[in-house]
Amino acid sequence: MKRILLQDTNGSLKKELRDFYVSLNSYLRDNGLTDKAQVVVVSNIGVYDKGIVAKVIPEGFVYINLQNASIPDIVQKTILNGEKIEGLVFDKKNKQMRLVLRNCGIIDPESIDDYIAHDGYQGLANALAMGPERVIEEMKRAGLRGRGGAGFPTWMKWNITRGVKGDEKYIICNGDEGDPGAYMDRSVLEGDPHSVIEGMVIGGFAMAAKHGIFYIRAEYPLAVERIQKAIDVCYTKGLLGKDIFGSGFDFDIEIRLGAGAFVCGEETALIASVEGLRGYPRPRPPFPSIKGLWGKPTAINNVETLANVPYIFLKGGEAFGKIGTEGSKGTKVFALTGKVKNSGLVEVPMGTTLREIVFDIGGGVLDNRAIKAIQTGGPSGGVIPEQFFDTPVEYESLQKLGSIMGSGGMIVMDENDCMVDISKFYLGFCVDESCGKCVPCRLGGTQMLHILKKISEGNGDLEDMVKLNQIAQAMQKASLCGLGQTAANPVLSTMKYFDDEYKAHIIDKKCPSGKCASLVSYGINKDRCTACGLCVRNCPVKAISGDRQSKYTIDMAKCIGCGNCYEVCKCSAVVRQ
Repeated sequence: MKRILLQDTNGSLKKELRDFYVSLNSYLRDNGLTDKAQVVVVSNIGVYDKGIVAKVIPEGFVYINLQNASIPDIVQKTILNGEKIEGLVFDKKNKQMRLVLRNCGIIDPESIDDYIAHDGYQGLANALAMGPERVIEEMKRAGLRGRGGAGFPTWMKWNITRGVKGDEKYIICNGDEGDPGAYMDRSVLEGDPHSVIEGMVIGGFAMAAKHGIFYIRAEYPLAVERIQKAIDVCYTKGLLGKDIFGSGFDFDIEIRLGAGAFVCGEETALIASVEGLRGYPRPRPPFPSIKGLWGKPTAINNVETLANVPYIFLKGGEAFGKIGTEGSKGTKVFALTGKVKNSGLVEVPMGTTLREIVFDIGGGVLDNRAIKAIQTGGPSGGVIPEQFFDTPVEYESLQKLGSIMGSGGMIVMDENDCMVDISKFYLGFCVDESCGKCVPCRLGGTQMLHILKKISEGNGDLEDMVKLNQIAQAMQKASLCGLGQTAANPVLSTMKYFDDEYKAHIIDKKCPSGKCASLVSYGINKDRCTACGLCVRNCPVKAISGDRQSKYTIDMAKCIGCGNCYEVCKCSAVVRQ
């Protein structure tokens, strides 16, 4: 049976798409063709601003600007005869490349037969036939680096764990996705659970580990449910348990739930959580590959890393290594959010520029405003200004700019975003999520947040910027884990690239973006005012008075600087002062 994938980027099935969906299903039903094609709504095909978009599987034809009148041709020519409809097909090169998300939205995630029909577990069969040493060599040839953020070579982590003597070894899948706005791992766990299981089994085989653990945040109930169903069916099919594929290799998997602590994304804190202890990180070395869960050698890989593994053993390490750049192989999944027209998951080859991701794939900035910066790497990442948007996305290139790849968060900021306010938000998140075990993170983060609040309220001085740098450097050098070591990245990067904004807050006592309420006041230009009354109706504290004849004025004694009047005014009569 063929599949017609309809793209619904915002998840709300707008009227035009809903009508097309109903009409297409009705046409299939009325013509007795429901056994020939299935209509599936998916969140992302990767083509935007082209009206209703559909992709026909297995042909792979992408059709754009579809209308109800297109339905007979799609069904009769493409579904029944496999023909391409030239007038509808999307010819522009799609800059996305799906490896990790290759099955998401295409297969039924709760059907192992559907996964197997799309070459599922063939990579595992190939790996078991190779033997552990050749598996690690193939991973080395592929050049896959950890997608959790640090970018450590996966083959090396597996090889270290394999080389440690021990009666028992573990492999853990880190599904504790905690970055604000990030949902890459969730989408894979929910949309293609068997790919992660297959990758874990291959990893276990390579390092002689016989036990795998999924550590998934409890806030992902559907992901937990589908992984458990996939595990259960794998046991019935002989893909888990004793003597997998007659190879003599035994492997078992279980699930452990995380309670939502951001710090438990750090591998030693995660291990403590699995052991039933409080999620505190511990000093390294020894690293988990040497001494991890229950003191045994343990390899920890995140969801996206493991989802890449079956593709490598299906297509070959050399084929995977040709994708991306010399130092960063393969693709990367990003959760593109913020002030961008088309938010959602995007998967691009490493080396794709930030500008291509935001403008060619994301469609540009909301309301066609000027773009200001992109924040990558989650709350521990840095803010990259517009002049560096032609930078290719690679581990080292982002680090040089003061940011990180992270697990894949990418937030677009426009001209109305205040960099002091942004820094305060991310640092506040890290302070709230700090486990409090080490002094540099516990006290340093709190002190930095206090200084940022001073600056945003107009009470800062230039010496505060020096203090922020000093505290940040101390946290980077002395914090126990990655949370404290990278928590200051947003502050450091914004002070580096947006020094003028900090000084405007400190010297001029003004917030250029109008986000810091203490530093913003508003007035009404009566020559522009049309007396529409929108400002009056949207003021939460009734600080605006007047009438249609005398126009309106703002009582600054009552005004709280929320900016509602400024946002709703259609004639630009409300001005910042």
